[in-house]
Amino acid sequence: MRVKLEFTGVVQGVGFRSFVYRLAVKNCLTGYVCNLGAGGVEVLLEGNNGNIEGFMHDLHIEKPSLLRIDRIVKTVIDGKEEYTSFTIEKSAPSVGFSGSMFPSDISICSKCLEELRSSKDRRFDYFFITCTECGPRFSILEHWPYDRENTTMKEFSICSFCQKEYTDPLNRRFHAQTTACPNCGPQAYLTTHEGELVKTLNPIQEAGKLILEGKLVAVKGYGGFHIACSTTLEEPLLKLRKAKHRGEKPFAIMARDIKAVEQIANINSKERELLTSPNRPIVLLNKKTNYNLSPLIAPNLHNIGIMLPYTGMHYMLFDNVNTDTYVMTSANPSNQPIINDNIEALQILGNTVDYFLCHNRRIAHRCDDSIIRVHKKDKQVFLRRSRGYVPTPIKMKQESLRQAMGFGGELNNTSCILLKDKAFISQHIGDIENIETRTFFVDAAKHLLHLTNGKLEVLACDLHPKFTTTTLADEWANSTGLPLVKVQHHHAHAAALMGEHGLNELIGIVCDGYGYGGDGEAWGGEVLMCQMGSADFNRLGHLEPQPLLGGDTASRYPVRVAAGFLQKSGVDIEEFLLQNKGYLPYGETEAKLVLEQIQSGNGVGVVQSSSCGRVLDAASAVLGVCCQRSYEGEAAMKLESVALGGVDVLGLEPVLRGGVLETSDLLGAIYENRLRFSVADLAYSVHAYLARGLGELAVEKASRHGVGVVGFSGGVAGNSILASLLREIVESAGLDFVVHKEVPVGDGGVSFGQAVVAGFSGV
Repeated sequence: MRVKLEFTGVVQGVGFRSFVYRLAVKNCLTGYVCNLGAGGVEVLLEGNNGNIEGFMHDLHIEKPSLLRIDRIVKTVIDGKEEYTSFTIEKSAPSVGFSGSMFPSDISICSKCLEELRSSKDRRFDYFFITCTECGPRFSILEHWPYDRENTTMKEFSICSFCQKEYTDPLNRRFHAQTTACPNCGPQAYLTTHEGELVKTLNPIQEAGKLILEGKLVAVKGYGGFHIACSTTLEEPLLKLRKAKHRGEKPFAIMARDIKAVEQIANINSKERELLTSPNRPIVLLNKKTNYNLSPLIAPNLHNIGIMLPYTGMHYMLFDNVNTDTYVMTSANPSNQPIINDNIEALQILGNTVDYFLCHNRRIAHRCDDSIIRVHKKDKQVFLRRSRGYVPTPIKMKQESLRQAMGFGGELNNTSCILLKDKAFISQHIGDIENIETRTFFVDAAKHLLHLTNGKLEVLACDLHPKFTTTTLADEWANSTGLPLVKVQHHHAHAAALMGEHGLNELIGIVCDGYGYGGDGEAWGGEVLMCQMGSADFNRLGHLEPQPLLGGDTASRYPVRVAAGFLQKSGVDIEEFLLQNKGYLPYGETEAKLVLEQIQSGNGVGVVQSSSCGRVLDAASAVLGVCCQRSYEGEAAMKLESVALGGVDVLGLEPVLRGGVLETSDLLGAIYENRLRFSVADLAYSVHAYLARGLGELAVEKASRHGVGVVGFSGGVAGNSILASLLREIVESAGLDFVVHKEVPVGDGGVSFGQAVVAGFSGV
């Protein structure tokens, strides 16, 4: 009997061919296994029916942990048996999109870690120890299929020892493309900030000692450089903040192990699962009351981003040093892509860090760390989906009508390729504000197209006419002749929810800082009705539009935002502005100019916005929680941190007029009661009012239109208080409540939503 099997899914780069080889030999079968150029794997089996059935049984019982089979096409072939043994054949050329996927970068496995620690092992203390079950994948792949010659490992000639393991079917490094040892693989080295080589027997452990002494060390990982420093010494942290222009933006830290995490943060079972997973994301964890790291790491926040080591180099940094944690933050300058090249790192970071811990394996594709938060009921939320998850696609429940590409928005951006029932979201790109991130965006999008071998039929971008991504989309459409669909920002957020959950219709609560509205105004607190397959949507409700004095400038100085709210609520804003003049760049002079701007009423320099993010900003300023923004979302994040210790002392009933939730009186009440109640209670009261108002509005609209599902998306959906309160309100009304699980809640998910709109509609 002869049977041909074609596997699609995550089947390359996970040890599948060697696994198939062993199963075939075990079941006395002949034939071959080979990688297909479009990402699949083909297997030909020859033997009796019972042995083939035994193979299929073993396949499902014993499959490698990283293997993901989405589809098996089985074909019985006529003719005589041709093979006398079972072999791994040379990979087939690319033939188009097969439906397969490529695995993400994977953290070091327990077996390799054990070898790393064994003084008797050839790879003892070798930082680049890997096997078929672990190591870099996406960041080293240049093109399909996943063979060594198609990765950056091709630059290292394999030695006889590694070659023997590579060709031994019983060895776990059988056909492991990253196989290497100290004699033939990448080498680590330590240099000064000027690039001068530091002579030391163990550069990695030496780097760990230098960090503990207060030095800043740039560390090269799988997808780019981090800057590492002490978590307890003030001087290096201040130096790092100054160098990166990060006023109070939190730094992520790396902990030695899970026990070290438990010393500084509260951790539940879901968070533990994420931290220890092969994906190794940064997980936002609530600080313990006895948290003893420097307050400069995550100032005035209740949580901190923590990850565990995911490479041999990271583990070795903790050897022979008296510390369980390091700051481990991306080494890119503000608004620049993560640095992935040794020479580039020296040029850009030479005046910032004291030392460089490098290796000589080239990074083909830069990839920043992923960030996840866990809300109540173990609901995971991606704040950033990147290393460890990209390019594994989002598996959808429906197939799109057309193959589409979404260009995303402007901040925290990604691109997305939608092919049939799979959506490939790129790694985190960042803010598309300069030529460097623009180039990174284009390169990452082209690489996704190359990996998927898809043939695009439609493009999609944001409605905003001045976004860099809108310009790029226009250029691509003109050069390719493909149709271009322009999708309203919040519609894209809601469509991403529908695409992820397989919904045909949805009442979407979409809250963020800013999105270009269908009327040209600034939206950000919306209740939309959306249907799958339609390029249109209905705006059923929204937050009260509020004046942003100075437009974008207001978002950087929340006192300006608060002044606009308070003026509408009848508060003496002159007193408020003069009290807070110290938080304005030009002090009293600017306070008086803002006052004149409001009193003139001519609308010059004033933008009306329904943004939920700006409501939180205004409340944060009124309560003195955050009056100047040094990073995106700072005021809202700090308000949430304060609110977690509070209760709803105001109990305000939502004021809804014609689908508009009033917010002026909310801010007025907060201001008038700021001396009567605690900041924590008033901060919680703001969250409670918004959740109650938006929840009731969404439930009413869902009932009126006969829609059974309400969803929550947008950057504000990362707020655990709002998400939990909205869930309670919606589910108590007998409706289903959905949030993102695999797609970023913020603008990192917009490209996916755009692709869904364009790919499923007939426009």
